[in-house]
Amino acid sequence: MQWTNLNEQTVYENPWFRVNLADVLLPDGRHLDHYLIRLRAVAAATVVNEANEVLLLWRHRFITGSWGWELAAGVVEDGEDVAAAAAREMEEETGWRPGELRPLMTVEPANGLVDARHHLFWSREATYTGHPADDFESSRREWVPLKLVPDMVARGEIPAANMAAGLLLLHHMQLG
Repeated sequence: MQWTNLNEQTVYENPWFRVNLADVLLPDGRHLDHYLIRLRAVAAATVVNEANEVLLLWRHRFITGSWGWELAAGVVEDGEDVAAAAAREMEEETGWRPGELRPLMTVEPANGLVDARHHLFWSREATYTGHPADDFESSRREWVPLKLVPDMVARGEIPAANMAAGLLLLHHMQLG
């Protein structure tokens, strides 16, 4: 049962997103007006060091009023390679430049409303380059034992679904 997007019109646009109204044809022949948000892709990255610790940011999200651990992440600029964007964001937000980035997963955090894809990467090494240029993005940056991730997710300390999914997969890949 596939829905078909017959037409879209932009009802609002700014440099970060577009809100569109789509004329959707349902399988039974009815039409549905459906609002959707068009976003640029997001790239995120972290590193797992030799002690099996993962580099995370502790930050506040004013929209939900929540605090939580996250990976460094940001929007992929027009024409930018996704892995390069992940590396740039990690260095800007943590002060650590990742080594070779490996794809971890790509997720669609809210695919019933938003078209954004979040591309998560990880590395086995990173080089400290200095205090993060975008230190306003988080209250602190810490190396957290990867073995603690499942309990942190269960306690709600990693509230963003994309971050929780990526960190749980990384935990499974590294620690079984």
